[in-house]
Amino acid sequence: MIKWAIIFAVAALVLALLGFGGIAGVAMDIAKILFWLAVIIAVILFVLGLTIYKKVT
Repeated sequence: MIKWAIIFAVAALVLALLGFGGIAGVAMDIAKILFWLAVIIAVILFVLGLTIYKKVT
C-alpha cells in the first residue's frame, strides 16, 4: 500500500509540474489516503502481534 502511495505522490508531482493542477490534487489526495491507511493497518497489526505474542509464550 505504501508503494501505491509513493506512485500516486510521484504522479501528482509530475502532473503539477506539467500544469495539470486538478488531476495532481486528486492524485495527491489518493496518496495521502493510502499512506494513512497503510500506517493505521501497520499499527493495528503491531498491536495485535504484541497481544498474540504474549498469549503464545
